[in-house]
Amino acid sequence: MMKADVIPCFFLYGESPRTVGDRFLHVESLDDRSRPSDWNIRPHAHDNLNHVFYIAEGGGEMQVEIEVIAFAAPCLLLVPARVVHGFAYMTETAGSVLTVSEPYLRDLVAREAAFARLFAAASVIPFSNTTLVESSLEQLVRELAWTAPGHAAAVEAVLVRLLVEMLRMSHSADHASASASASAQGAQAGLVARFRELVEASYRTAIPVADYAERLAVTPKQLRAACVKVARAGPVRIVQDRVLLEAKRLMLYSNMTVAEVGYHLGFSDPAYFSRVFSRGAGVPPSTFRVINPER
Repeated sequence: MMKADVIPCFFLYGESPRTVGDRFLHVESLDDRSRPSDWNIRPHAHDNLNHVFYIAEGGGEMQVEIEVIAFAAPCLLLVPARVVHGFAYMTETAGSVLTVSEPYLRDLVAREAAFARLFAAASVIPFSNTTLVESSLEQLVRELAWTAPGHAAAVEAVLVRLLVEMLRMSHSADHASASASASAQGAQAGLVARFRELVEASYRTAIPVADYAERLAVTPKQLRAACVKVARAGPVRIVQDRVLLEAKRLMLYSNMTVAEVGYHLGFSDPAYFSRVFSRGAGVPPSTFRVINPER
């Protein structure tokens, strides 16, 4: 499979990036984009869109960053914004794809903090009773096509009900204690979330932690405390991990040379970039590319 010069970033798959409203919501059949692509969706990302894939029939493999996750119907696949993902579906796999804009999801999380856990990372949620999921998606399709009075409220009511059901399906036995802890850490979690947004926009530029803290209107000590508490890593490590993730993406999905990847990420010295990569990944970049060929 030929690699691209850069990782494709789409609006919806195959569509050029574009700006959408803060409350953008979209539902379509899985068949719409998977069948024309012969049931294979090449690795790509979406800058501002979160996805929920409902797999009603069939199955396959989901590639997330450099990992491959197998799945089988019935299940939900959750893919957060900016995560590189691709699919190799079994022929005739059926289902739906729900897309929620990042601003809309943040608004919902502000009202129900537990929703954030659903999109903390890409995941698979298997389940047996498909009735509520199917009926909710069918209702969303109908409401999105209507302009009757109360349309927006009806759409949100169905969406919230679906997210609650997803949350309950993904709950672990220790949910009660985890929720209490999340509530107590709410302010710090919000600070770390805002820090990650700044990192996402600036990780290719060497910005001191003190500058990040100033932009967030906190002290470096407060920022570090929040990062260690919530992410179990200091702010410097969070930035380094984001740079390393992008380096791995480019090594895996692009045709860039090692030096070009380093320059793209702000390293002026290819040898220094190779040392940094080797320290973080455990192997030199050239070796990483050999042992992790594009799937």
